[in-house]
Amino acid sequence: QVRLVESGGGLVQAGGSLRLSCAHSIPTFTISSMAWFRQAPGKEREFVATITWSRGSTSYTNSVKGRFTISRDNVKNTVYLQMNSLKPEDTAVYYCASQDSRSSTYDTWGQGTQVTVSS
Repeated sequence: QVRLVESGGGLVQAGGSLRLSCAHSIPTFTISSMAWFRQAPGKEREFVATITWSRGSTSYTNSVKGRFTISRDNVKNTVYLQMNSLKPEDTAVYYCASQDSRSSTYDTWGQGTQVTVSS
């Protein structure tokens, strides 16, 4: 069974840093890209960052550019989200997602990890 398992969330003060990890059991030759999304209380889930598995090309939502970095480790089958200069508005449940090479959408999701940034 394909699984995505996030870790690394927690409580941090504004200006601090956290690194989220997403370990997966997906055969890497089937992955087109992986991404991080987040959902704040009372809001819809939103895209944060994505990385293509083969070339490592990245893309970010404007609000996190220059503060967050997405990366992947092909050996460890893990995707990371390094989050620096955190703000209270970054508070959300962060989800990892993967896109199969045959799919046009992110079709596998993790259970989420809570990130809380205090002011």
